[in-house]
Amino acid sequence: MLIADKFTLNADIQQVWDSMLDPGTLFSCVPGAEKIEKVDDKTYDAVVKQKVGPIAAKFKFTTTLVEMDPPRHLRAVGKGADVTKLGTFTHEMVIDLLQLSGNQVEVSYNSNVNVVGRLATFGERIMRAKAAEVGAQLTRNLQARLASK
Repeated sequence: MLIADKFTLNADIQQVWDSMLDPGTLFSCVPGAEKIEKVDDKTYDAVVKQKVGPIAAKFKFTTTLVEMDPPRHLRAVGKGADVTKLGTFTHEMVIDLLQLSGNQVEVSYNSNVNVVGRLATFGERIMRAKAAEVGAQLTRNLQARLASK
């Protein structure tokens, strides 16, 4: 399933880049985050709880940054599973930042997610709707966090 979107943040491109790599910022901005921990310069472990349809899932996963061109581009890959065995997933994500006029940054991303198991039975429509909801919350939270700095 391919998930793609873009949004604009009122901030400097370097500030957005640094925020995206900071576990504390991510923890405060990612809806349902229970833990986000930097393992090393390129690897993050996370636990995120989300409700997908009628099922509450708690995902434990690892994401590794495999390509970076600071402060404009990063590509990450990861894998994880629901802790109650509802399914597993892999993902590849690309994020690009573009400094617009003034103090605005366009953030565009695409993520290719492959879900296996009971969670996959919800289908792409429900998963896309959930991804859009989480993405909108993340954007609002990140903008508020950047504005407070």
